[in-house]
Amino acid sequence: MRCPFCTHESSQVKDSRPSEDGAAIRRRRQCEGCGARFTTFERVQLRDLTVVKKDGKREPFEQAKLIAAIGHSCRKRDITEGQIERLVNSIQRQLETQGDEVKAHAIGEAVMDGLKALDSVAYIRFASVYRDFKEAGDFAEIAGSVDDE
Repeated sequence: MRCPFCTHESSQVKDSRPSEDGAAIRRRRQCEGCGARFTTFERVQLRDLTVVKKDGKREPFEQAKLIAAIGHSCRKRDITEGQIERLVNSIQRQLETQGDEVKAHAIGEAVMDGLKALDSVAYIRFASVYRDFKEAGDFAEIAGSVDDE
């Protein structure tokens, strides 16, 4: 594993343990070059996912991109990074069982479902961007759907 600080090629594992959700192994490492410590996560990847966009373009699935999008919706909410990571891992595992290619729409809907269960404000924030709200009535409609449940 390359050191993120000095780019030395070799590091030593100091500690390994399962992550909170058990979907990954957390490894604490120490660089053999500069001695810096850093953490890596290792998880099972069932297959390489390709995202099919609305316009038909294809691109590789990027977990970091999904974490960032969900993170924007959860900003200033009482939601931990761990909760976001568990949600993203759950979505990714769900998508990996469906095949090699997944439509962007399916990812958006999975995020909406997950955020609806996690935090209603984050759900509405995500929905406003994902569904491209144009007027205040759009917010009222989605807020009403949250209140109904």
